Amino acid sequence: MRHATRSQRLSLPGDQRQALLQGMMKSLVLHGQIHTTRSRAKEAQRLADRLVTLGKDGSLHSRRKAFRVLQDRTLVKRLFADIAPRFTGISGGYTRVARLSLRQGDGAERVLLAFSRLPAVQPARPFAPPKGAPPAPTPGAPQRPKPHEQEAPEKSKGLFEGLRKLWTRKKKGSAAS
Repeated sequence: MRHATRSQRLSLPGDQRQALLQGMMKSLVLHGQIHTTRSRAKEAQRLADRLVTLGKDGSLHSRRKAFRVLQDRTLVKRLFADIAPRFTGISGGYTRVARLSLRQGDGAERVLLAFSRLPAVQPARPFAPPKGAPPAPTPGAPQRPKPHEQEAPEKSKGLFEGLRKLWTRKKKGSAAS
């Protein structure tokens, strides 16, 4: 019997379980939500609620305890400055777990773990156009006409059209010899 167990083992040794939960907390603070399995989310939810409680306290000791988990100063600052102040009026339930679907490979239940009072998640990095794309025009700048040399390439007719051409060429070539 497993009496007085404080956390689920998640089929991992203690150091690996701690590293897994720390990585999940980093992603949760950075992005505001994470996709994971149900059992991992329940364990991460306990740790996330403790971190928000530390953020609401705001003392130096609390910052050091949060740094012990997050191991990144910018994430600790974000936790204490952006995330924790949103929960000043409530005393618990800072995160929510929403069911998604079953994972295709093994049928594990996937869930979404997210902070309950955060705005819509914005991308961590600003949008950058793909490499080789022309730069966006600046407003008010005169538009240059495109050179006539750069015409749009003809649409490819697909794989079978190309094979058909090869086949007909072979026929014509073999009939000539």
